[in-house]
Amino acid sequence: MKIKRLSDKQKLTMNWWSKPEYQGYDAIICDGAVRSGKTLSMSLGFVFWASVSFNGSTFAMCGKTVTSLRRNVVTPLMSMLSELGFTCCEKVSRSYIDITLLGRTNRFYLFGGKDEGSASLIQGITLSGVFLDEVALMPRSFVEQALARCSVNGSKLWFNCNPDNPAHWFYTEWIRKAEQKRALYLHFTMEDNPSLSQKLKNRYKRLYSGAFYERFVLGRWTASEGIVYPMFNRESHVFSGDISCERYVISCDYGTVNPSSFGLWGYSNGKWHRIREYYYSSRREGISRTDEEHYSALKKLADGLSIEKVIVDPSASSFIECIRRHGKFRVVKADNDVVTGIRRVCAVLKQNQLMISDSCTDILREFSLYRWNEKSAGDFPVKENDHAMDDMRYFVSEMLSDKSDDGFFALSVSR
Repeated sequence: MKIKRLSDKQKLTMNWWSKPEYQGYDAIICDGAVRSGKTLSMSLGFVFWASVSFNGSTFAMCGKTVTSLRRNVVTPLMSMLSELGFTCCEKVSRSYIDITLLGRTNRFYLFGGKDEGSASLIQGITLSGVFLDEVALMPRSFVEQALARCSVNGSKLWFNCNPDNPAHWFYTEWIRKAEQKRALYLHFTMEDNPSLSQKLKNRYKRLYSGAFYERFVLGRWTASEGIVYPMFNRESHVFSGDISCERYVISCDYGTVNPSSFGLWGYSNGKWHRIREYYYSSRREGISRTDEEHYSALKKLADGLSIEKVIVDPSASSFIECIRRHGKFRVVKADNDVVTGIRRVCAVLKQNQLMISDSCTDILREFSLYRWNEKSAGDFPVKENDHAMDDMRYFVSEMLSDKSDDGFFALSVSR
């Protein structure tokens, strides 16, 4: 595929390193709205710069995971490079790509920075440059280790991200200090992507609300505050009576001292419905329940239905083993990325893809009480009234998310 049209900001992202006024700069930072065209223009610029400036050198391309990096950056990038006359040879098992242009070959290693332990993966390598996609999602230890590897003369740093909380370390240490760090800072909006139609822009505006709208649509570094799900309302999200469903899934947030919350979800007429729930608080009842007693409640909640899977809090090891030992239900560990999960729930609520029975009184109570912790330095909900909220989040992340989230881009292309 070929690029048909680029905005001025996308062009600058690709060739800033060749302009005399930026010769003394060590880095470029691009942040802003989703689908604003920053990812592909930056990744192309990174390879162009490396191929013109070096031969036989080593570079790193980093994402939250290698899988997301390949999906969101590498696969479309390699297609574009082939059309532009580059030769790309990928060694998937060793996570690197050799890219050649006019007899000059450089090696690009792929790294994932998903947690604090990831920093050890990039230790020891010597780099001529690094590209960090969605840098705000990576731990600081990994990012700083990657930057420390860039010890070759002429090396440069390339950062790309969507906004987060204004207390985020990358915002305070890099974006607010861009001039001090000798970094070119470019802020993108959807208007900087000429391929994005007004229809698509309107769709993204409908997907988000609150802090997520400020960040992903307006591209602002905004703090979360107030109720977590302000878009929830009983008129559009609550139903009464019985419904006939095609599929059934149960999600579980497990607690011993804290409450346990299980939700039975049924798929009907293109939407998932929370039909019934089990909510047990040992503090409220005055006595704790064992794994076997919670399992009996799980069976009662299923009530003889064909349950596709049971999604369980990944920290509930003993309860997961209890379910597996009985052999009746297929159990999977939930994705427990809290902020990403909340954003996914916001999106499905905005699209009216999730319905709650009026008989599920505990989740309805929590919707009105679940709030952001305004005293924290990052995005954290208050750890109260969150147990049904957690089991719903596990369900949405497993059943209503394609996991691509905000990691892809849009540019004007022809095939």
